[in-house]
Amino acid sequence: MPAPALLDPAATAAALPYGPLADAIEALLRDPLVTVPARLVQPLAGGGSLFVMPAADGEVAITKLITFVAGNGARGLPAIQGDIVVFDARDGRRLAMLDGPTVTARRTAAVSLLAARRLAPRTDGPLLVVGAGVQGRAHVEAFVQGLGVREVQVASRTPASAQALADHARALGARARVVADADAALADCPLVASCTPAQGVVLHGRPRDDAFVAAVGAFTPRMVEWAPAAVQDLAARGRVVVDTRDADHEAGDLLQAGLDVPACPALVDVVRADAARAGTGPVLFKSCGWAGWDLAAARCLLATR
Repeated sequence: MPAPALLDPAATAAALPYGPLADAIEALLRDPLVTVPARLVQPLAGGGSLFVMPAADGEVAITKLITFVAGNGARGLPAIQGDIVVFDARDGRRLAMLDGPTVTARRTAAVSLLAARRLAPRTDGPLLVVGAGVQGRAHVEAFVQGLGVREVQVASRTPASAQALADHARALGARARVVADADAALADCPLVASCTPAQGVVLHGRPRDDAFVAAVGAFTPRMVEWAPAAVQDLAARGRVVVDTRDADHEAGDLLQAGLDVPACPALVDVVRADAARAGTGPVLFKSCGWAGWDLAAARCLLATR
């Protein structure tokens, strides 16, 4: 019996290329055997949270066990820490353990990539990334490698981080520059990814009529990146799609804007209806996270083993 694969961050990343991972996410959304219970969120004494997130299909089961501490940057620590354990759903064997932060970054960006493939009015860019942390880096990689984007603009409250991400985009083969005003840059960029810590509003501007916005940072009702008025305007001009129905009670940007979130279609509706780029106007894709995406990552890994 082979020993379980224990993958460090580099090995986890290598096992999850963005294109195949987006394909695995789409396949998972078409699979009727997938079950994903509600995640358990345990508040921690230091103000963070412990997340326990199981999921399973007919062959594979996973449990994601991670902590999220928004203030860890000041400690020199990542905001997300933990692991994902992969089991054989038929006999219970542990098959692998993946690095939790790496999976979280890559599967979140791959979900945005899949949504952009399906929903973006145009996919050639330029791409504006707001927030130059782990998720900002993953979204640059996913959109450059998965969509062929060749121009990237980066906005961040930390100039050094913005410059580092622009340099990384150039290393991937894209033209890249740092912009000081994210709201002003919206006029130039039909692709937008907001990947901030979502501890307060950072975007007030009006996306283009042909924009696709992946709003990633806020995954609780209290978190927010986009001003309520901007969200309301975008919804009035175009449409809003959520990653899963968990967004009905988690999507801070939408809830604080007073949107009827349960009335918004989810990505599974788009995929199963084979609907792409329906309607006119901008698209706001609100991502909150779901253990199903981690199960898709496990399936992507096991498909190559």
